Parts: sequence; structure tokens; C-alpha cells
Amino acid sequence: MLSVNEIKQKVSEEAAQLVKPGMVIGIGSGSTVNYFINELGKKVKEGLKCIAVPTSEETFLLAKKNGINLVELNDVPSIDLDVDGADEIDEQLQLIKGGGGALLREKMVAAASKQLVIIADNNKLKTILGNFPLPIEVITHGWKQVRQRIQRLHGITTTLRKKNNEIYLTDHGHYILDCHFREIKDPEELNRSLHLIPGVVETGLFIDMCNLAIIGSPDGTIQQIKKPVR
Repeated sequence: MLSVNEIKQKVSEEAAQLVKPGMVIGIGSGSTVNYFINELGKKVKEGLKCIAVPTSEETFLLAKKNGINLVELNDVPSIDLDVDGADEIDEQLQLIKGGGGALLREKMVAAASKQLVIIADNNKLKTILGNFPLPIEVITHGWKQVRQRIQRLHGITTTLRKKNNEIYLTDHGHYILDCHFREIKDPEELNRSLHLIPGVVETGLFIDMCNLAIIGSPDGTIQQIKKPVR
């Protein structure tokens, strides 16, 4: 049986095979994507020519260390392939992301991409989203009122994210509210309603963005799930 880290390695190797010479690559954030960055770095050292758009400062530093040619999102008209992880994935390939705190830039890069590929272990597959607390990025000014409105409208509890006993700040200087919905029966409608609340910057619901999920299991099998036709 494979460990979680061995699964991350296998799905990263699979995703790296999708990278072709001359591509513009979006690179997500998180522990699984770190394995992909190392695999892409190996291909670059072997002569692969590509450029990449990182979604966080952490991703930027690791990709730079691996010798990957990096550019800003503003520097490219579009992205050929975006590889990222997820906190939850449902049967329609709707996602919850943002556990690592980079959801805003991750969603911007995904939206600019022709193909979003998610790499994950099979524990991330869910029948219904919501057991993982939904991250919502909010501006610091008036964040308490934003939290109160979310809690009142949806009858849930929320937690202001902290790290090392300090309020967590995103790369763009925002706070994150982790929202305990438990079950999200209509992710598309929830995403839409949350965006109507002044002060909400972005949500961790990635709706109709994922084209392919590469899922690894402890028995060593790799499953590719393609976006359903709607």
C-alpha cells in the first residue's frame, strides 16, 4: 500500500506528462503541487522549454529553486495548462480549494487557463462538498460584519483563520473565514450568493473550472476523471 506522500508523487508524475514544449503552465499551491513542481523541474533540467505562472509566494520560491522560468499572470494572454490540488472534489468535478490560503490567485490562474487539472489522493473525492470548511477570503475592513452576515444567512459557524496564534494574512493582505457548511447541496448557487456580500473577495468554490482530476489510491492505481458533459 502506498503512503499519502507516495500517492502525491505518482499523481504528480502523471500530470507532468501532460506538459508539452512551449506551454504556458499555471502552477497551483499546496503539498501535492510541490511534488509536481519538483517533477516539472526535472523535465526543465532535461531540456523542456516552458514558462510558468505561480499562484503563491511559496510556489514561486520552490519553482524558482527548481529552475523553472516564471512570469506574472499579467505577462501572458492565456495559460495552456494549470495543475493544482484541491481540498474536496465532487462527482461533477466541483471543488473546494483554499486550505493553503492561496485561493484568490489560484482561481484567477484557473480562470485564465484552457485546462485545469487537479491532482489529489482518493480521500479528496466526496459525494457532496462541505465537510471541509469552505474558505472565504474577505477584506480586513469590516470583516466582522461580513462574518455575521454569512452566519445569519446560512445558519453556520465560521472561524477566522489563524497561523502561529496570529491572524492569517493572504499574499494580498486579506483575511480568510473558514465556513462550516457541513453539506453544500448547490455549490453554484452558494458561490453566487456569497459573492453578493460586500467585503467578500473570493470563495473557495471552484465551479465548472476543472477539466480533469488525476486521483491516486493507496493500491497504486491512478484514476483520471474527466469533466462531465452538462
